[in-house]
Amino acid sequence: MAASAKTMLPEESELTVQEIQISWPALHTASVYIGKACEWYNNEFMLCRSEEGDPRRCLNEGKAVTACALDIMKKLKKHCLEDFNTYMTCLDRSSGTLEFAPCRKTQAALDECVLKNLNIERPPFGYFCETKIHHTKRPRPETSETTFPDPVPGIPIDQPYEKSKYYNRFWFKN
Repeated sequence: MAASAKTMLPEESELTVQEIQISWPALHTASVYIGKACEWYNNEFMLCRSEEGDPRRCLNEGKAVTACALDIMKKLKKHCLEDFNTYMTCLDRSSGTLEFAPCRKTQAALDECVLKNLNIERPPFGYFCETKIHHTKRPRPETSETTFPDPVPGIPIDQPYEKSKYYNRFWFKN
């Protein structure tokens, strides 16, 4: 979306939301649980962005995604802080790319704690790549599809074709 002098931007108060201020290893550790718990809010936001074509119309959906993720982080801190920190430290220190493989035991401990206290089960590998249908209560926006006339009028069907000089045009019609 290109902005011009006539573009109306939202007020700063509309954009202000409490941000999640955590490090990359902590976000990497919690990403699966945030993704699973906040899946509906995220899908709603992405559907809004896709349908509206203007991100300013989806501010409330974006705020809901951030609020959900912040809520999950608070619950993780409250119920599973020790297991979370152990797993996060393992991810951070075991490799330079935060690989999961060396930390499967600490991951299992955190998965068990999250399942017991937050009732969020770690989704299977490839879960977030699967196609899903999202049901929303938000009405579909009206679309004004623009149809453009054909810039070059088509050749009439009854017009005879000239035989090409080297016999390569319309060879499939014979």
